[in-house]
Amino acid sequence: MTTIDLSTPTPPPHSLLDALPRRVALTLPELQEVARRAGDAPLPFDVVEPAATGALEARLGTSRGTVAHEAYVAALAALHEPVDSLGRRGLLSSSGELDQGIAGAVGLLATPRVALDLDVAVGAGGARVHQVKAWHRQAGDAVATLATGDGLVFELAWFPTVAWPAELARVAVLPEDVALRTSRVPAYLDLPFELADAAVEAGSSGRSDLVEVLTGRHAGGVLDGDGRPLPETEVPGVLAALAVESQGRLRAMVADVSHATTTVVGVRSWMLLADGWRSLHSHQREGLSCVEVRAAEAGDLAADLAPVLAEVTA
Repeated sequence: MTTIDLSTPTPPPHSLLDALPRRVALTLPELQEVARRAGDAPLPFDVVEPAATGALEARLGTSRGTVAHEAYVAALAALHEPVDSLGRRGLLSSSGELDQGIAGAVGLLATPRVALDLDVAVGAGGARVHQVKAWHRQAGDAVATLATGDGLVFELAWFPTVAWPAELARVAVLPEDVALRTSRVPAYLDLPFELADAAVEAGSSGRSDLVEVLTGRHAGGVLDGDGRPLPETEVPGVLAALAVESQGRLRAMVADVSHATTTVVGVRSWMLLADGWRSLHSHQREGLSCVEVRAAEAGDLAADLAPVLAEVTA
């Protein structure tokens, strides 16, 4: 049975071309046409059909969400007819046969053993929000991925499993316009989950009093990288920074889809602070629910997901 180990170096491929992922950009209509011609293969997301403006909005005026939706519908309508565009790009033959690689990738998306869904959102405080949704599907020695940032254009890719770590790192790479600065949060923290949750809640609701109460209740409970309690005078500032600096998040869900019933195996979460990503890991410390907040880089995502993937493939 295939074992996926993303935490250790992989053996070199037989040739450079064997290890290079193949990628193709497809518009939503092209992707739907490809799936139809690949035996009506199901896509890993639901397509919501454009809805007409409601009567209430017609009377009261359009909202920001309505304007964005109308812009999306207009952009979708302006896309090229999929059969012609696929043919011009050499992805669909004159006899209606799909490119073999694309057909295989879409087939793998529909019939994987392991499903990994990733959702990344970056941007806070009125800044432009960058959002990426990616679906990774694995079976045997192959992986197929689908990703989009706007729901209009999708990147379809397929590659050997040994190339998966690098592809996962691409998902966590920050946009170039994200400005990083020094963070008040140490590179490592271990704190009670109740305290971390209260800090985030205080940042969104202004309940700094709640943080002060819980800090007193968990005196000595915030540990540094050496396992020593953080000085009590520093804890309030660190907790405030956890909420104020937050400018994005990454969520990954791993599921076993090899059976009739999908089984969610595990979830990983990262948060983006002033100086970059932090991975979040829950654990028990002397019967208390705690969370580790550890500095992370894009290249660490594969190793962070490795234990969860190992549960599926063991």
